[in-house]
Amino acid sequence: MFGQISEQTMHRVRWVLTCGWLLLIFSLFYDPISPILTDPSSTWSPLRINPDACVAVQGVCLEEQPYRVGASIFWGAIVPASIFVLLVFGHELWRRICPLSFLSQIPVALKWQRQKKRVDAKTGRTRYEIVKIKKESWLGRNHLYFQFGWLYVGLCARILFVNSDRTALAAWLLFTIGAAIAVGYLYGGKSWCQYFCPMAPVQKIYAEPGGVLASKAHMDDRQITQSMCRIVNDEGKEQSACVACKSPCIDIDAERSYWDGLGRPDHTLLYYGYFGLVVGYFLYYYLYAGNWNYYFSGAWAHQENQLATLLDPGFYLLGRSIPIPKLIAVPLTIGAFGWGSYALGSFIEKRYKAQARRNYQSLTNEQIQHRLFTLCTFIVFNLFFVFGGRPFILLLPLPVQYLYEGMIISISTLWLYRTWRRSPEMYSRESLASRFRKQLSRLNLNISRFVEGRSLDNLNTHEVYVLAKVLPGFTKEKRHDAYKGVLRESLEEGYVNTYSSLEVLQQLRSELDISDQEHREVLAELGVEDPELLNPTKLRNRENLVRLTGYQKALERLLTLQQRSFAWKTDTLAAGQSIHELLEKNSEAIWTLRREYSITPQEEAQILAGFDQATGIVRRAEFLLDQLRNLVDRYRALNQPILLKQAEVLTLLRTTVQQQKRLLVRGLLEILEQLGETAEATRIAELLNQAGSTVLQDLIDEQPVLWRSRLTPSIITALSQPGQIAAACPLDLEAEAIADHLEALTQEPNSLIQAISLYTLYRLNKKQGQRQALQLLEAQTTKPLVRETAEIILTQSEDEHAALTAFGTLEKLVHLSNSDFFSGTKSETLIELANRSSIKLYGVNDVITEEGDTCRELLLLIEGEAQIEAPQQQKIALQNLVPGQILDELEVLSHAEQVGTIVAKATVTRILAIPVDTFDDLLDQDSDFARRVLEMESRRLQQLIYQNQPTSPAQQQMQLTR
Repeated sequence: MFGQISEQTMHRVRWVLTCGWLLLIFSLFYDPISPILTDPSSTWSPLRINPDACVAVQGVCLEEQPYRVGASIFWGAIVPASIFVLLVFGHELWRRICPLSFLSQIPVALKWQRQKKRVDAKTGRTRYEIVKIKKESWLGRNHLYFQFGWLYVGLCARILFVNSDRTALAAWLLFTIGAAIAVGYLYGGKSWCQYFCPMAPVQKIYAEPGGVLASKAHMDDRQITQSMCRIVNDEGKEQSACVACKSPCIDIDAERSYWDGLGRPDHTLLYYGYFGLVVGYFLYYYLYAGNWNYYFSGAWAHQENQLATLLDPGFYLLGRSIPIPKLIAVPLTIGAFGWGSYALGSFIEKRYKAQARRNYQSLTNEQIQHRLFTLCTFIVFNLFFVFGGRPFILLLPLPVQYLYEGMIISISTLWLYRTWRRSPEMYSRESLASRFRKQLSRLNLNISRFVEGRSLDNLNTHEVYVLAKVLPGFTKEKRHDAYKGVLRESLEEGYVNTYSSLEVLQQLRSELDISDQEHREVLAELGVEDPELLNPTKLRNRENLVRLTGYQKALERLLTLQQRSFAWKTDTLAAGQSIHELLEKNSEAIWTLRREYSITPQEEAQILAGFDQATGIVRRAEFLLDQLRNLVDRYRALNQPILLKQAEVLTLLRTTVQQQKRLLVRGLLEILEQLGETAEATRIAELLNQAGSTVLQDLIDEQPVLWRSRLTPSIITALSQPGQIAAACPLDLEAEAIADHLEALTQEPNSLIQAISLYTLYRLNKKQGQRQALQLLEAQTTKPLVRETAEIILTQSEDEHAALTAFGTLEKLVHLSNSDFFSGTKSETLIELANRSSIKLYGVNDVITEEGDTCRELLLLIEGEAQIEAPQQQKIALQNLVPGQILDELEVLSHAEQVGTIVAKATVTRILAIPVDTFDDLLDQDSDFARRVLEMESRRLQQLIYQNQPTSPAQQQMQLTR
């Protein structure tokens, strides 16, 4: 809501409020006017002192004198107003109007900030950047404890020193302003607000996850959201000024910041401890004076002898003073209530979680803590306004007081109702729906007749997903494109990474009928289109993306002003000037931008590549060529003689590497199409021909007409030339190099590939395999299959190498994937089959299944030998079955009785048995698997019918059984 108000308007508001605040501070030193308002003789003033009233403090009437009202206004009006603004209008309004935040940016406005010298190790170039507080630093990790401690000190100091002593209050405020400006000089961004301000914990309490009228940044398509740092350029347009000083940032998305902190000890202390601080603070007025009239009269805000009471008794209970100095009693009381509230809140949270587990409630630990935090905020907000500003409220007519109290209760109840229902899952679902809505709008689908004239922006989260299911033009290909766009945006913002994306986007895949395997394929495609997108070493979060985007926009504008239009991209380059030459002409301005946005040479190179499309494409092609060469080496490593004993587990790894090679080659061919008839295209084509000629020729031969129409003749010629290729598969690769390739494969997103690679690595190099298994177990994203495999590896003694039979689920998966019947099946389906199947052992001549039995299991022969024997009355030759064959597929598919008896014929025969119900469930769940099974069985039936003509009905029945 308030995030959409122009920066120019808010800038004026900040100036007015800041001037008013400074005027208030000045009045604390000199104010000849307001004492008239409090003089007992000013009968017309509602603020006048009543000489007949007695405000008793420890049994003695407090002597009151006409006073300046600056302190009373600050404590009784400004502070309560800020709390009200936070809960109702949200953080996005408060941060944009806060005078202290505004003053902390004076060094930024004057371009007078501390800088750190950086020297590039490769180029030797020197650059300067604004210093930022690192997330892993002490302050970065503990800033909330620091701010909470400062808040505690501030509350104690308020009662002891600054409540009514106007000079002390002015000094305190001026010291805070000076500290804010100093921090603005020492650190970039809004470091004062994020890491130092004692008001920040209060802002988190009342403004997160969102105010009553606050906007939802995660559902906003605009790049500048909520109270994000922004500036107005010379053209009058708003531009992001974010330097990513903190991630996640409450100014960009307050709710995201809230969910990110949930479960952390500092947030637990903040919410439960703050409740106690507020109770202890207000209760102390009663414990000190012996009555509530001392507080509600407002006398504490103009008590003339406040500093003189520091060593007076700090408690007055039951008509007696307790000889504990006020200087000790205040921090003791507030601290005790804060600590007690924290302990009580933590105890209630533990009991609530235990009760939820006993009653099998579906609430997660995060939801339980969120609801307790919400209750704390609701109660403490209403408690605060029982006391906060009350001396002024009591001056109003009684009906107005009732109206005020009703408004406070109504607003806080509305906030409670809206916040209580929130959850991390709801936030994630809304965030993904917003991204999905954006992708739908780009497809230009006609949705008017389905939504009764409404636009996509007016649809709620549920309606967006329902619309995707009923749109006739929303084909499988468009679903794929939309999902790809959502995944790309989520990766760019750091909302997900390569490993977490599978779980986070699960709900969206379910709505779009996209499998986990297709998700991995989309990930691979994105890795080809933008290799840096999947780089695990690169920092990716929304704040960093905003920082880089802000620099890019500022750089574009700078160069645009030089050329008067965006045509400089073509005109100047055509004239022989590179972008780097253009940057040299504006070196001082560019240097300033780099410093302000803390841009590294690598980040600048990536941004500049976006300006020079051809250079960026060539750079991507070179990266993909390096990846292709690495995959070629990996494929050779998987075909070494030293791995012959693991041949049964390597098939899937080889297939995976081949698929990755095909994807890279296709991506390189598309790059060659974009480059057209250029020297760089010819060079890349020649390198591609040398790096992956086998896969390249296979890919072109599959669609020769298509590729010849898309690529220029010279490129086709370069791709067709016999290259100087190394031996197809050298057989002398060292075990260490093979192990390195296997270790790299353990980082694949597919858990089946991870598990097989880990097992093969363990068989090749036991110590390295166990070391890698330990690393995978320590990772939070490790899947159950990989975890099981790693645990088995780590339980083996130093002298033994566990055979595949010791790896339970993994062994089943290897046999399933090597079977023709299940070849090409999605990993998720195979894992589900393995989890719900069992291995059975048989000896020589043991009956596996008898004629006439109802087929209850799909039987896969994995070791030994079996035979199908004809019915006793028929003299038909026996059929031998070998490992990898299904024994009763047709009976299982038709739910028929077994025709013939299956007998084990080896000393050890092992059968993988899959319950029919499991098989049927997966046929229903996995449409691709069902289609493949039907196609395969149809072809098999056709072969049996047309190639082996039966001579009798009995023989025909036996043929079908086979």
